[in-house]
Amino acid sequence: MSEPTIQRCCTFRVGEACFALPADGVVEVLRGGSLARVPRAPEGVLGLLHLRGRIVPIIDPAAQLGISRVAEQRATHLVIELQDDWYGLVIDEMLDVVEIPADRVEQATAPATEASGDALIGVFAAQDRLVHLLDPHRMIHSLTRLRPQAPERQGVSHGRP
Repeated sequence: MSEPTIQRCCTFRVGEACFALPADGVVEVLRGGSLARVPRAPEGVLGLLHLRGRIVPIIDPAAQLGISRVAEQRATHLVIELQDDWYGLVIDEMLDVVEIPADRVEQATAPATEASGDALIGVFAAQDRLVHLLDPHRMIHSLTRLRPQAPERQGVSHGRP
């Protein structure tokens, strides 16, 4: 009989809920930082952060997951890497790196909203809390799917498309 697959995950709190992402995709944790707002960005994108020569979109998982924040506090950004791009997630508190056995993860059943259902892939019952496992690829992909369509341009094009 083979040993169950174990995944190392970074756990963090958003509102009152605990979430986890695979630790191998986490670049770093930042406190503070000045965001540049992006006109007409999807609702979950708070702005852009310049980080060591990279432009990092900052995403609010609370907006995507339909979670109310307990109180506004100094921003903490969990920077993750997906296919050579970096994204920052605004979290309320960084918790621990934990090892989660795959055979103890309950699969997500009914999504609370369409957007949250895409990112939530399962729940793990830790000793002291429920940990909601997120798929970072699905989370970022759902933002691009939810992006508002650009309005049609009006006026003269001057020979340019």
